Amino acid sequence: MGQLNRITQEPNVMGGKACIRGMRVTVGMVVGQIGAGHNIDEILADYPYLEREDIMQALRYAAWLSEEREVMLANA
Repeated sequence: MGQLNRITQEPNVMGGKACIRGMRVTVGMVVGQIGAGHNIDEILADYPYLEREDIMQALRYAAWLSEEREVMLANA
């Protein structure tokens, strides 16, 4: 997965959702902005406390998460 040192998950921040550097900005929000057609520069203008690497790591995390599979194991 590579290093994702800007992605945090804390139970007391946004209900434990994956966030950017412990802030109340979720990975889902960033990915949703990209999906809605906003580019990185627009997101950075709207959220000046974010950095380009925050957005890149959010996208890498979302890509990694979408490839994950949960495998149900038979009871032993």
